[in-house]
Amino acid sequence: MLVWSLVCASTGAAITLTDVTAVTGITFQHTDGSSGQRYIVESVAAGLALFDYDNDGDIDIYFLNGAPLRGTVADETFTNKLYRNEGGWRFTDVTEQARVGDTGCGLGVTVGDYDNDGDLDLYLNNYGPNVLYRNNDDQTFTDVTAQAGVGNGYQVGATTHFLDMDTDGDLDLFVGNYLDFTYENHRVRTANGIPKYAGPLDFPAVPNTLYRNNGDGTFTDVSAASGIAAHKGWAMGGVCADYDNDGDTDIYVANDEYANFLFQNDGTGQFEETGLLLGLAYDLHGDDQGSMGIDCGDHDNDGWLDFYQTSYAEELTALYRNVEGRLFEDVTMATGAGASTLPVVTWGSGLQVKRRSRGAAFDDMDNDGDVDVVILNARREPTLLRNDTSPSGHWLQVCLRGTKANRDGIGAHVKVTAAGRTQIAEVHSGRAYQSHYGLRLHFGLGQATQIDRVEVRWLGGATDVSKNLPADQIVTLTEGASGF
Repeated sequence: MLVWSLVCASTGAAITLTDVTAVTGITFQHTDGSSGQRYIVESVAAGLALFDYDNDGDIDIYFLNGAPLRGTVADETFTNKLYRNEGGWRFTDVTEQARVGDTGCGLGVTVGDYDNDGDLDLYLNNYGPNVLYRNNDDQTFTDVTAQAGVGNGYQVGATTHFLDMDTDGDLDLFVGNYLDFTYENHRVRTANGIPKYAGPLDFPAVPNTLYRNNGDGTFTDVSAASGIAAHKGWAMGGVCADYDNDGDTDIYVANDEYANFLFQNDGTGQFEETGLLLGLAYDLHGDDQGSMGIDCGDHDNDGWLDFYQTSYAEELTALYRNVEGRLFEDVTMATGAGASTLPVVTWGSGLQVKRRSRGAAFDDMDNDGDVDVVILNARREPTLLRNDTSPSGHWLQVCLRGTKANRDGIGAHVKVTAAGRTQIAEVHSGRAYQSHYGLRLHFGLGQATQIDRVEVRWLGGATDVSKNLPADQIVTLTEGASGF
């Protein structure tokens, strides 16, 4: 096993990550379907999902895979892979029995309980027809794409998210589309006479897709009616978040070599694109970036969600500070958030392991209270990093169970107060670079052994408060059950 010690710039504390890939039993190998033709689709694959598919209390892993593209001769069938977490960093391949071995060209993925039946469903954003897998609550899934009406034609997939855009208690679906690529408009660039992949601007921009959940297992395409389809771009990563604290979910899309989009929700599922107005379209210098992945969190503990964005080589990653929902300030240089990122392409994560990595996901894979890392690497095995940092503080993890709001509380805000300090986090479906993780929220508590107050603001307006919870536990909070 290889062990890396990193140093947190803000605290000086050492963070120790151990590469445990070899002992996990995971044999997945990613393929991008390449044939030597350098199709642009190959270069952007792929994301992964961390979620508890069987409701046994631990986090399982779903890896997206590519598919043979035109000109590729393959002697085997490539599929996505689902690995069940058995505990102790051992995983079992359950793809075949779960019936989620899609053979399409996987790019983006998200997870959510779209039918509110108590288990997590899976949506794949492919190059080619997309797939919606409904969880049958018996460790199997059923492909319901045609029935649900969410195949999304024959697009090049990107970021994708479940969200409750109209606060009606069920999850709608945002599907990012990268660009208009076909085998007929394929092109190759050269550098010093050597062939290389074309860039995104060599292909036409496309609008994204938004589906409204009809509540009966079907969806309606409302891309045009909602205002989403009015804006064409080159979507890569994204996150859905209530950036302005007005009780509804907005959509932030990272565009590759183009201005980023921030779709502001009016509360009814109508969206206005405000990225330029709020300072998120371009960086501090007024430049667009080769934007890759996006995540959000309250980095300065002021009660507002900030955005952190990865980018292409010779571009710094970017940290955008949320100024009370009125605008965003690029504080990358002031905070040092872009340190060491300039020379490399930063897709989902930057660590010492040397791979051509794409999607990165972060969750507590062994239920020990700290956050571990799973990375999908292009054209080879993944990387699993166990967090072996010496315990120096306490923690709380929060799962939500909606009753009137959507089942897993996607879009809800959670405030945790301990020892005079308040932190805020939001539940997301889909995030970072074409990946999904984090339905279970993690809060570090320092030396506090008790949580004074946990406040949950559910989509739809209800608020629940729980008090005096002990630290170092995973707690499930149910909508309407305040006061314990």
